[in-house]
Amino acid sequence: MNKIVRKKLLSQVIAEIELSAPHIAKSQKPGQFVIIRVDDKGERIPLTIANSNQEKGTITIIVQAIGKTTVKLNAMEEGESIADVVGPLGKPSHIEHFGRVVTIGGGVGTAIAWPTTRAFKKAGNEVISIIGARTKELLILEEEMRAVSDRIIVTTDDGSYANKGFVTDSLKSLIDNNEIPNLVLAIGPVPMMRAVAELTRKYAIPTVVSLNPIMLDGTGMCGVCRVSVGGKTMFACVDGPEFDAHQVDFAGLMQRLKVYQKEEKLSLELLKSYERVS
Repeated sequence: MNKIVRKKLLSQVIAEIELSAPHIAKSQKPGQFVIIRVDDKGERIPLTIANSNQEKGTITIIVQAIGKTTVKLNAMEEGESIADVVGPLGKPSHIEHFGRVVTIGGGVGTAIAWPTTRAFKKAGNEVISIIGARTKELLILEEEMRAVSDRIIVTTDDGSYANKGFVTDSLKSLIDNNEIPNLVLAIGPVPMMRAVAELTRKYAIPTVVSLNPIMLDGTGMCGVCRVSVGGKTMFACVDGPEFDAHQVDFAGLMQRLKVYQKEEKLSLELLKSYERVS
């Protein structure tokens, strides 16, 4: 059992949760994730480790309440315990001195980009961060990203905060101003990552994305998280989660993510129905 030692609401649907997990906190590296199970009857879902504290023996995850499990997780309070937390899983981010690095976080993808951005900055890179969300309410970690970046650009799709537009608009502006990155890291919704990849491909800018497909065991045994990269079948849990964006079959990824949409919707509806009866 892993106890929730701190919980902070970042919005009505996004929570920052600090969990007791000393063994994971000791060995975790940027880009890695955990698989959690809220209770002994719950499903297993992957969540990226946004931060860790070795002294306290804790890890931090950031969760947007979308499906049944994330709704249940975000409803938990400090002092309560999660049944299982397994990790760290996946390959760590590849960190070195590239020169100018642009990291892009869309929505809760910013939580995944945050530790890697911090590592890029520590490695001596010039780091420009672009973070965006559909609305101001869904924008997270602005100050945290600002603290680990040389410059930050903030966007909202609807213009409710900062610059109106998409993260790709800001990236295109950098390129047009001859601030061409040596590397781009983009993490967020699949359509956003795909759009970034299509843009950077035109300029032959190396680009990395972090994929979060349907996942079960997280050890490469079940094959549920398979993705097509460069025409080869890869497993996001052990071969990733980060991949060359220009090699990813985004169409296939999006199709696989929709496989259980009806079941996921029904599961959430049943949970809400049960809560109303209770």
